[in-house]
Amino acid sequence: MTAAQRRGRRIMMTDEERDAFLAEARTCRVATVSPDGRPHVAPLWYVWQGGSLWLYSITRSRRWAQLGKGPRVAVVVDDGTEYGQLRGVELSGSVVPVGEAPRTGLPCPELTEVERLFAVKNFGLAEMVHDGRHAWLRLAPDTIVSWDFRKLGGAFRR
Repeated sequence: MTAAQRRGRRIMMTDEERDAFLAEARTCRVATVSPDGRPHVAPLWYVWQGGSLWLYSITRSRRWAQLGKGPRVAVVVDDGTEYGQLRGVELSGSVVPVGEAPRTGLPCPELTEVERLFAVKNFGLAEMVHDGRHAWLRLAPDTIVSWDFRKLGGAFRR
């Protein structure tokens, strides 16, 4: 269960708005921390499915290595160029790997719909192509915070 957003209620997205935004956007930024405290933030493609953020990560990346030592992440998906257009979602929690790593396409019922959505969204394909370098991480967020400055209707200061 995710924690309720307390601040910014005026500009927070409804669950439906959040789900539509996360389904549409392609790139998120994933923040991890090494055991010695060094932060790392990198962009990654994802799918929002079933209340979870599914991250498709290279298994030989710094991110994957750091998550093997501590599964906590913070992820941001955002959009907008002008202040009054800014909107986004921040999710945080612990990730768990799903399927084989690296992924070669062995049957994994939990990934069937996730991979179908990912292939359509990011490659325009009906089926996922596996390269033997990536694997899936599932984030069932502990907290979700959203904002949509368009709801202010221009009522803001620069």
